[in-house]
Amino acid sequence: MSDHDLMEPALREARAACAPPRHDVPIGAAVYAPDGTLLAAAGNRREADQDPTAHAEVLALREAARVTGRWNLDGCTLAITLEPCTMCAGAIVLSRVRRVVVGAMDPKAGAAGSLFDLVREPRLNHRVELTCGVRAEECGAMLKDFFRSLRKERAARRRAAREATDGPADQASSSGAA
Repeated sequence: MSDHDLMEPALREARAACAPPRHDVPIGAAVYAPDGTLLAAAGNRREADQDPTAHAEVLALREAARVTGRWNLDGCTLAITLEPCTMCAGAIVLSRVRRVVVGAMDPKAGAAGSLFDLVREPRLNHRVELTCGVRAEECGAMLKDFFRSLRKERAARRRAAREATDGPADQASSSGAA
């Protein structure tokens, strides 16, 4: 299976994460057994569950461990739509995943090559093979669209709150002209 194909379930989970009623950041992850069988896939549930650890990678790793009956996921591959944060990179190292396929990079919080490189840190007892940039434009566009929409929604709510207390913006400007 190609890296492009490995990313498909992760992208599907990312789309589900940001859709109503969850409205979570669109990040998805998928864990594959050494033979290429899909073991688990998950999307972010941080907002939906009000759980700071409910990142897609952690949820997918937990489910893969449950399915296999082992915490040690040696030989497995994890495909994720966004470079993992430090928490998720730590979970990846601790789970002994062999390989990680990353979509978009995260220069502000990434811990697999951007800001930090925890998954390949030589002082740790496990290092991960890393492939980055797989379907990066698609993964990145989903995030950009989500945050653009979120900013518009927040601006509309602020505007509505102002109008509720001050009256519509048109009234204020027309009453000052009289």
